[in-house]
Amino acid sequence: MNGRQRSSVERKRTGPMAWLAGLAFVALALLAGCGNNPWPQGSEESNTIHTAMSENTPRHLDPTASYWSNDTAVTYQVYEPPYGYHYLKRPFELVPKSAAAVVTPVYLDKDGNRLPDDAPAELVAESVYDVPIKKGILFAPHPAFAKDAQGRYLYHDMKPGELGDRRTPMDFKETGTRELTAEDFVYAIKRHATTRITTPIYGIFSEYVLGLKEYGALIKAEDKKLREGLDPASLDKPFLDFRKWPLIGATAPEKDLLRLRIKGKYPQWKYWMQMTFTAPIPWEADAFYAQPGMAERGMTLDSWPVGTGPFMVTAFQKDRRIEMVRNPNYRGEPYPCEGAPGDKEKGLLDDCGKPTPFVDKIVATVEREATPLRNKFRDGYYDLEVFERTDTGNSYLVEMKDSDEVREDYLKKGFDFPQSSDVNMYFLGFNMLDPVLGGGETAEGRERARKLRQAIAIAVDWEEYSKIFPKKAGDTAMSPLPRGIPGSREGTPEGINPVTHKLVNGVPVRRSIEEARQLMVEAGYPNGRDAKTGRPLVIGYDFYAVPTPERKPEIDWVVRQFAKLDIQLEVRATDNNQFQDKVRKGKHQVFWSGWNADYPDAENFLFLFYGPNAKSVSDGENTSNYQNPEYDKLFEQLKSLDDGPQKQAVIDKMVKILQRDAPISFGFFPYSSAAVQSWVHNSDPAILIRDHGRYLRLNVDERVAKLAAWNKPLYWPVALIAAVVLAGFWFARNSLRRRERMNARGEVLAS
Repeated sequence: MNGRQRSSVERKRTGPMAWLAGLAFVALALLAGCGNNPWPQGSEESNTIHTAMSENTPRHLDPTASYWSNDTAVTYQVYEPPYGYHYLKRPFELVPKSAAAVVTPVYLDKDGNRLPDDAPAELVAESVYDVPIKKGILFAPHPAFAKDAQGRYLYHDMKPGELGDRRTPMDFKETGTRELTAEDFVYAIKRHATTRITTPIYGIFSEYVLGLKEYGALIKAEDKKLREGLDPASLDKPFLDFRKWPLIGATAPEKDLLRLRIKGKYPQWKYWMQMTFTAPIPWEADAFYAQPGMAERGMTLDSWPVGTGPFMVTAFQKDRRIEMVRNPNYRGEPYPCEGAPGDKEKGLLDDCGKPTPFVDKIVATVEREATPLRNKFRDGYYDLEVFERTDTGNSYLVEMKDSDEVREDYLKKGFDFPQSSDVNMYFLGFNMLDPVLGGGETAEGRERARKLRQAIAIAVDWEEYSKIFPKKAGDTAMSPLPRGIPGSREGTPEGINPVTHKLVNGVPVRRSIEEARQLMVEAGYPNGRDAKTGRPLVIGYDFYAVPTPERKPEIDWVVRQFAKLDIQLEVRATDNNQFQDKVRKGKHQVFWSGWNADYPDAENFLFLFYGPNAKSVSDGENTSNYQNPEYDKLFEQLKSLDDGPQKQAVIDKMVKILQRDAPISFGFFPYSSAAVQSWVHNSDPAILIRDHGRYLRLNVDERVAKLAAWNKPLYWPVALIAAVVLAGFWFARNSLRRRERMNARGEVLAS
């Protein structure tokens, strides 16, 4: 062979071997630097909170439409209503957010004359709230505010096709801002009258905001004019500019003064001003998103909100993830210096007076499966398990009780899940329109049904429920009013439910099943059979979801409670849509339900039993369809009462009526215990505190150190893969040499 031939053969030999060697090197390099961190390299060193969202991303980030709990995980970080709650004080205390002060309303009579602050409600025709707005607050940067040198809006008059390949507000080159004014709040109140989106609070607001009901009819007519001749199926709709039409109940007499006129006396209105329903909306954002092609690409307030809060949305991948970064225009409201007893000892006041927010970014990823979510938290990759939930720590507490090994591991990692009762409740309800549970038209029938409901209320052992299902445990409810709500008697001897419990040595003890059985006899159902016909008592349990393996134990538990009274409970499980349809038609019987406080006032719980709010009659929140004239009369008084002895007396009367009539089995107040890592400071979970993102602080150094300690790399896979690659290398080399020694007949020649 000449030199050229040798060179060719050498290339044949070394080509595959060199390729395999390179492959081995790359594999080893990749594995050597590979860990189980699901986030980008270096994320643990950034001032970023990583957390999860349950099931899906928010449905609505438009504050006019937003209502669901996973919405609030974002909306309350982005928007600033006039008021908020003090982060640490309990009971909850209103404090100004975008407003300069929490104001006391001025009461006027029917002639417009001022009344004293303690005037009886029947004399008050109108309540006027003059709310001063803080000066110097700026909206987050957004292309809706961008202007050219002449002061003209850059992106307010785009023609079809001008969007180009832009798909988010982040794709626009120029942004701008402006100062918040009172008119932005006026615009937000007016916007509840829109026909363009679902507005869940319009019905309530139109009952109280002067002129809003008539304003709704006006806007409907004006919108119809605007859309005349247009394709009704088109997502593009002309800008509905609410500035054009005044509303007497919401005005801005001065640049920094918001005036709200409320019908009659309604002390609870102050609580609505801490919800994002009253958060400011700049007209520029509405105009910007109304342009051609925007809605088709998902560029709406529902996905890309525009607020003055500490964070702004910079990434939104539906049902995958959402990112919020620090609003560079945020003024930095100071961290509180006061709190509840014990907060100082817990370190919750260490950041007193420091400007918020403390973190630069919040990344929330959708997790639909419990196991990977929990694994990521246990490994330290989630700083908070679920951002919008306050009960995630309960599962870990149960694990610590069940296993000494787990307890030791969690304590070693520094996990701490302090537990407390929150202002929400779960219960079993009875449809009072049902002839069996409600009793029908006769006084005799209603009395029988009342004793039946009382018997069931005794038999359903909520203390047992909390023991069997500790991950969902809570304090047994004696009334609809949890602790922390002014007027609640929970936890006191006066507060026990005499129908279901009695005091033994100062401790509430559930009444015996024998007492419940006696009530069954008085109701006409001895041993669970109709005394007249002898037929077994069969009651439907209308459940709002399919009985999955996770839910079935709880459903079975409810069935067993009724079986104590020989009542046959027939489970009629459906999906939520079917359940809601059945409820609207009044075809349900026994049902599981719950309620999270919208605001810390007894009215927000007691309205669940107000007759005119009957779900199957007027589509209100009274799902039991309970109606009691005495109770309804007291509720009408309650709505207009300020906190004090008179209000307490009315609350006590209403609670006693509910305990006697038993339209629900009161259930329990679930425990609050969020799953938060030790390097996350200032966590104080409560359902009503929805803007908690601004208060959380990270110890990044601690996170980096613990992640490294908890997730040490495994080297044996590297060695195994290296061995496999090298074996392949050896095999390929020998095969190549064997082929080179073969003749044309496939015989191996001697080397």
